[in-house]
Amino acid sequence: MGQELIFNTFVFFITMSELFENRHLGSSQSERKEMLQELGVSSLEELMAETLPKNIRLKKALKTGKSMTEYQYLRHLRAMGGKNILFRSFIGQGYYNTFIPPVIQRNVFENPGWYTAYTPYQAEIAQGRLEALLNFQTVIVDFTSMPIANASLLDEATAAAEAMCMFFNHRDGDKQNARTFFVSDTCYPQTIDVLKTRALPFGIEIKQGRWDEFAFGTEVFGVLLQYPDKNGEVHSFAEFSKNCKSNKIQVAAASDLLALALLVPPGEWGADCVIGNSQRFGVPLGYGGPHAAFFACREEYKRYIPGRIIGLSQDAEGKPGLRMALQTREQHIKREKATSNICTAQALLAIMAGMYAVYNGPQGIRKIAENTHRLALRLAEELSRRGYKIKSGLFFDAVWVEADAEKIKIEAVKKKINFHYPNQREIVIALDETTEEKDILDIIGIFSSVDDNRQYGETKNTITAIEKSFAIRKSPYLLHPVFHLHRSETAMMRYIKSLENKDISLVHSMISLGSCTMKLNAAAELLPLTWPEFANLHPFVPEEQAKGYREIIRGLDKSLCQITGFAGMSFQPNSGAQGEYAGLLVIRAYQKDKGQGHRNIALIPSSAHGTNPASAAMAGLAIIIVKCDQKGNIDLGDLEEKATANKENLCCLMVTYPSTHGVFEEKIKKITSLIHKNGGQVYMDGANMNAQVGLTSPGKIGADVCHLNLHKTFAIPHGGGGPGMGPIGVAKHLLPYLPGHVTKKDGGNLQTSAVAAAPYGSALILLISYGYVKMLGSDGMKSCTENAILNANYMMEKLKDHYKILYKGRKGRCAHEFILDCSDFKMSSGVEVSDIAKRLMDYGFHAPTVAFPVVNTLMVEPTESEGKAELDRFCEAMIQIRKEIQEVTQGKFSKENNVVKNAPHTLSLLTADNWERPYSREKAAFPLNWLMRSKIWPSVARVDNAYGDRNLVCSCPPVESYVTEKVPA
Repeated sequence: MGQELIFNTFVFFITMSELFENRHLGSSQSERKEMLQELGVSSLEELMAETLPKNIRLKKALKTGKSMTEYQYLRHLRAMGGKNILFRSFIGQGYYNTFIPPVIQRNVFENPGWYTAYTPYQAEIAQGRLEALLNFQTVIVDFTSMPIANASLLDEATAAAEAMCMFFNHRDGDKQNARTFFVSDTCYPQTIDVLKTRALPFGIEIKQGRWDEFAFGTEVFGVLLQYPDKNGEVHSFAEFSKNCKSNKIQVAAASDLLALALLVPPGEWGADCVIGNSQRFGVPLGYGGPHAAFFACREEYKRYIPGRIIGLSQDAEGKPGLRMALQTREQHIKREKATSNICTAQALLAIMAGMYAVYNGPQGIRKIAENTHRLALRLAEELSRRGYKIKSGLFFDAVWVEADAEKIKIEAVKKKINFHYPNQREIVIALDETTEEKDILDIIGIFSSVDDNRQYGETKNTITAIEKSFAIRKSPYLLHPVFHLHRSETAMMRYIKSLENKDISLVHSMISLGSCTMKLNAAAELLPLTWPEFANLHPFVPEEQAKGYREIIRGLDKSLCQITGFAGMSFQPNSGAQGEYAGLLVIRAYQKDKGQGHRNIALIPSSAHGTNPASAAMAGLAIIIVKCDQKGNIDLGDLEEKATANKENLCCLMVTYPSTHGVFEEKIKKITSLIHKNGGQVYMDGANMNAQVGLTSPGKIGADVCHLNLHKTFAIPHGGGGPGMGPIGVAKHLLPYLPGHVTKKDGGNLQTSAVAAAPYGSALILLISYGYVKMLGSDGMKSCTENAILNANYMMEKLKDHYKILYKGRKGRCAHEFILDCSDFKMSSGVEVSDIAKRLMDYGFHAPTVAFPVVNTLMVEPTESEGKAELDRFCEAMIQIRKEIQEVTQGKFSKENNVVKNAPHTLSLLTADNWERPYSREKAAFPLNWLMRSKIWPSVARVDNAYGDRNLVCSCPPVESYVTEKVPA
């Protein structure tokens, strides 16, 4: 017994003290040695010397601190969480307490099968996520009474900005020169702030005022209304909207999903676009995010709607198949002509909100809404009875009361309760689904304790219930069976699992997407996201209630400055593309302040991510494309010619490093120096930071500003297309121009306006990157970079005799990713790169990045967290596919009918009675022996994209479409 105790204690100690680095890296030390031998080098140091130019290598080691074990880190974070003070918050303003159904929290939010999946570009192995997102779109379509919705956006404020820009680009007739956008002064302040930021580069004038005093002028192209508004009041906008229509003014409504369970939806009173936040449908507050915004509009805008739309199509077997519709709208196709730079969305959170609707159903959601409204009515009546004036004529969940705010606040703090205080004489109290009778009594007690010479029983106004008003909703919603079949937890659990089983994620195999860095999202990094001290904090609480968050953010700021070589960070941008946009605005604000506001030209290499030119266009810049040479590097001669010719107006160069071609450009410091010499600033796209950390830095190469994709390098999961975070780091001279926020009083006058709704963007998921930095430490992060580069070079070595490698560095090395050129296959065999992507599904793999940054290529990035065995398995699959292509070239199979061209192969096809393919079933399904042990089946055959675009269906199809036979009369 004593020996057993000693052994168990020893095992526990080893587990507690195990370096996180050893958990994060996929290969063992002996496996790494084998890979180095394959490459013909003796050490990682030698490989790095052959990969990175000497003049950009860091001379000093990072000093972000020593690594913590998982045990130490979680103890540390508990202490940090303890510094946050959880009051009961009734602040509202677009953010609400909510109840996350445990079946959704455990099976979606905390499930790597959902949060480690990639954006569903490969539809055949993403049918589960696509269905979940279609459910979300259906929820939005039904609640807003609009015909079309997208699959979510970043937050409510940026969704409003997207609506404004959509309207601006949709002006016609005598409105083509209109440049004024009217915003009701009862919209949320953070939304107005973001609108002002977005409007400036486009020359749009934001005009604020009372909506009921609005003059319908010819200069106005659109309006934004809040429904219910920032004070909780509900207005009738039907007549206003009718007048807008007669004056060719487009109407956007910012609304609330739970309120729309009871209120007449904006689509019924004339709105052209409806936006808002789906957070209160079962997504935690998280000190501001991540939350999925919703965006719905009329059919006429479907070619303008930003972001992604999930649509119903059919597969090669004639069966229903979902996919992302109208993909040519994506900015990597349109580039500088894109009207939006939206690249990611909050997909995981949209899925949670959709599941919330599936689980509760229309009756459940209506009951939640009615209970919230009932308690708000009761509170208003009790306060009115105590002599307080209720300022709202009609309201859903927020009571707008006239009172001495200072006195009330003193009493509220004693009770650990937060209200919203618009000014010294008004208070707004927003209730939600977690509000109980006890909360109402406590709030009444606070107001009763303030002696203001009020007489009990003196009613100041009449309180009207929605059900007895003009605003009561009569139209039904959520009629589709999916919202009625899963009331029990057993049914819900099985439904979620059935969808999860249709997808490939990191729980199955590596996802080697170039420039997307699909690395391990460690459980220890993600575990604290549901801790109440972090999950349940409202973003607008007083600073003293969020000391833990503030300390974590300051610590992450300091670490990321060490890593990047910059002077400061802003954590407001909640996607990489939004980080690009914010960084460019910082540069423009700096130049304007220096009297150089005329600088409006951005130089962008032809290899750049599509979001780069899209972001530059949004920042009001003119774009000049710089050529790349045959080795994939920026053409220095072309750059010099264009920088010199535009010296007077040069704003910036946008450069990705290592390059998008997967190479450390030798002349990068000459490039940045050339831009500075000509008066411009250098913006570095941080998509490829996973090849820099600990070895070099944006500051070292001469960049002035850089965004960091925390959902890539710093381990935040992709979540099927979000959440993302794209904080920006800047050099010292740009610090005064970082984004500000209406709730932050510590900003200077030089600050750029807000780019997101919350002051720290999606603050909750900053915990993940904080954990990544803390548990790896300085040495561990450097080791991650080295091993990412090792893995990429090892795979390139394994595949070089089978595929043409498009670009290499001076000594034949790649960075953390490399590009396979498949252009020859199209001519010799008819096989295109998309066919290879589909065939990889039969081998249980998600394809690398397809046709970017060069057409007819695959860009492969293995990351450091994949082990040698998985790298070998992927390489074996790619080599086998190459042999299959060779069989077509040799004439064994026709160009039109072969195993690659017909991929992927579904289980239903393989088990059908008839098999008319020229190859065997075994060849289709089990081309390699290890597939016999574990096989992932695509749930649909190849999806027909063109059919889906011609027949756009972006919500759950009507019930009658499920009837396969006509019922006899």
